[in-house]
Amino acid sequence: MTEPASIDLFTPLRMGPYTLENRLVMAPMTRNRAGPGNVPTELNASYYAQRATAGLIITEATQVSPQGVGYPNTPGIHSPEQVAGWRRVTDAVHERGGIIFLQLWHAGRISHPSLQPDGALPIAPSALQPSGNAVTYEGLQPFVRPRALAAEDIPAVIEQFQAGAENARLAGFDGVEFHAANGYLIDQFLRDGSNHRTDRYGGSVENRARFLLELIEAVIPVWGPGRVGVRLSPQSAFNDMRDSDPAQLFGYVAERLNDYPLAYLHVIQVDENATGTEFQDLRPRFDFQRLRRLFKGIYMANGDFDRARAERALAQGEADLVAFGRLFLANPDLPERFRRNAKLNTWDRATFYGGDARGYTDYPTLDEEARRRV
Repeated sequence: MTEPASIDLFTPLRMGPYTLENRLVMAPMTRNRAGPGNVPTELNASYYAQRATAGLIITEATQVSPQGVGYPNTPGIHSPEQVAGWRRVTDAVHERGGIIFLQLWHAGRISHPSLQPDGALPIAPSALQPSGNAVTYEGLQPFVRPRALAAEDIPAVIEQFQAGAENARLAGFDGVEFHAANGYLIDQFLRDGSNHRTDRYGGSVENRARFLLELIEAVIPVWGPGRVGVRLSPQSAFNDMRDSDPAQLFGYVAERLNDYPLAYLHVIQVDENATGTEFQDLRPRFDFQRLRRLFKGIYMANGDFDRARAERALAQGEADLVAFGRLFLANPDLPERFRRNAKLNTWDRATFYGGDARGYTDYPTLDEEARRRV
């Protein structure tokens, strides 16, 4: 597809085998509403189907194994029951004409023995205890010192991701995304604040990127070209993350990703006005546009975008797609609201995590609001 001279949120985009009808992506958002056994339910199917007018939906983080669990009531993709649950979701989204990718996730050290099989220690590239607290079924509990993966254990973890990718195909997804951001297992391998290894998976940026690249090489054959994405967060300090030279690290990763037929690179960008401990790594500033230039494929930007900022990014060539989180959470018909310049619903932070339909599937669309007024 030839790009038009002027690009906005409603310009279609060819991505691998798919044509996205618009450039609004529903960002992955943990909502902690999976059912028993970490199985998606009909409520989850309704939630995603309501938002099927997004150009692309990326699901909430979904653990590839019982070992990958990091929070209560988060969905998995490693059991037949979970595959069947996700099939209800993908069928509902496809019935409304949507395209949906599953986000493959392993929490690594951001877990707790109470969430692990047989009360085992969480795993990580190095035995470094993160600061902060784990969210457990018993409430907040301090993170523990994880078990460092032995080199001979790493292929088994890669197989977990590969099996998750295969299960995602069985569940009817259109593709998958690696969650290599926000301080979870892949990000823990990437950054030298959490990776102190001295073998072929640690030390140099080339070695620290090896785990991510081996994961991609294991999953691309499962899905084929244009159906696998990668999410990175170069500047986020969330989950006690840091790196001594993020420009070098993520520049190298972006260049290496050109070696693979990816669907896109999804980058969590920090706005210059961002505040708070999640973004404490703001100095020196990270050059996201250098990352955009280094990666030659489709670039998805994510980071508290509103419509005006998203339109500027697309018009100026700073992104090909823009992912929206809380705006999609509160506005299931976000593309239509943007198209009509309509008022947006306000999100309810108290209902972000856990609970039932309130704050999940009860945000009204414009059509529902109109019917209520009649």
